[in-house]
Order: sequence, then C-alpha cells, then structure tokens
Amino acid sequence: MGPTSHHGHDHGSPSGEPWSERASGALTDAGYRRGGARAALIALLDAQSCALSAAEIEDALKGGDGRPVARASIYRILEQLEALKLITRVEVGQGLARFEAAREEGHHHHMVCDDCGSVIPFADPDLERSIAQLADRVAFTVAEHDVVLHGACRDCATG
Repeated sequence: MGPTSHHGHDHGSPSGEPWSERASGALTDAGYRRGGARAALIALLDAQSCALSAAEIEDALKGGDGRPVARASIYRILEQLEALKLITRVEVGQGLARFEAAREEGHHHHMVCDDCGSVIPFADPDLERSIAQLADRVAFTVAEHDVVLHGACRDCATG
C-alpha cells in the first residue's frame, strides 16, 4: 500500500475522537508549535493502514508545487509524536524504521520482506493471547509490543 492509501484505517479512540485530532491536541498541549508541515504529516499518518518510512513520508508531503517539507522538520515532528507515544516506530532491520499512528484499537504487527523491503501488516488474536499468557507466567507487565517477522514475500519467494 502506498503512502496515499485511504482505506482500512480505524479513525480514533474509544471516545470517538479521531487520531489526528488527538495527536494535534497533545502536541499543542505539550507546547509544540503548530504548522502546515505538522498538520500535513498528521493527516498523512491518519490516512494510513500501516507504517511509512521517513522517505515515503517526505515524498508524500511534496506539495503540488513540488516544494518539499524539509527533512529536518519531518524528523522533528516524528520525534515529538513518538515522545508523546502518538506514533509507533517499527524497526524493519538494517537501521531502517517506519512510523504509524498509535491507535488504541486495531493493533497489528508486521512482516518484512528482506528482499524487496515491503511491509505487510497482520493481526493475530492468538498471538496477542500468547503474549498476555507469557507475561502472566513470568510476572511481567507488557507496556507495549510489536512483533516483526522477517522473510520473503510471496513474489520474492516464488520469483
């Protein structure tokens, strides 16, 4: 799915507030200043069903006039969102990371193709139960988790 995909995302929190509004409000409350780049980045992440790389975010934020949002601004906004736990960083290996809106519902994990770099989201209730059971068994409180499976996607495995 490309950076402009608009389907498959869940908009908000149990309170019904869209993620984009929650993120904007939390940044403002934390004293971060508003700006067009911030609004555009939040809207972009809100429209995604899975994680984007910083390069994909940068490409998607190029305006119709071709004027890009500064890379430093993108990283600064991502750092702010991550510090407030509004986005999740997905480490996909080789020092690369992807970012996605941290939603209270619709938690999913990721399969990463080590050949072509595609990232495929997956959800598995049995896996979630197993993680909870493991935490109970070893008396460990899991604050957050992200499972990343590495391998080859169907196209690369058969190609």
